[in-house]
Amino acid sequence: MSDAELVARVLAGDPRAFAALAKRHHQGCARLAYRMLGNRQDAEDALQETLLRAYRALGRYQERELFQAWLYRILVNQCRTLGARRARRDGRLMPDPVVVERAAVPSTERREDLRDAFQVALGGIEPKLREAFLLKYGEGLEYAEMARITGVGISALKMRVKRACDVMRPRLEGMLDEA
Repeated sequence: MSDAELVARVLAGDPRAFAALAKRHHQGCARLAYRMLGNRQDAEDALQETLLRAYRALGRYQERELFQAWLYRILVNQCRTLGARRARRDGRLMPDPVVVERAAVPSTERREDLRDAFQVALGGIEPKLREAFLLKYGEGLEYAEMARITGVGISALKMRVKRACDVMRPRLEGMLDEA
């Protein structure tokens, strides 16, 4: 069943159809939220709030738009809000101290090293750059879709992705040389 058909069923009064939508998109949303926020608990909070807001706003969803893009737009806004709130509260943007600790201690598997180094490097860049980088390379979205999700122009998004790559490249190389 397509996303549009599930939305129609939810609007017709079938709450189980929304559970199917949530299950279908949970993994991608959870991955994006974690990479944007760098903290599993914050990511889960953002995802739960996103699903709640999506359910409440489902009547405003328009079929001409991909459901996933619509949901990601809600999620990105939640991550922005939660990240800004955390920055004011904690005085830090990222990374989570647990992630830093895991990256500082060399793991037995190279894959874990790469994942940890990537998350730490990602956590150290400006949130707008991180968001654009994750939408482009983490989620594989086209710039037009990214523009619809973020409300930012395509040329600005291209520049953000380029700047994120420019910042991350030396950080990752330095971290991997140390490991």
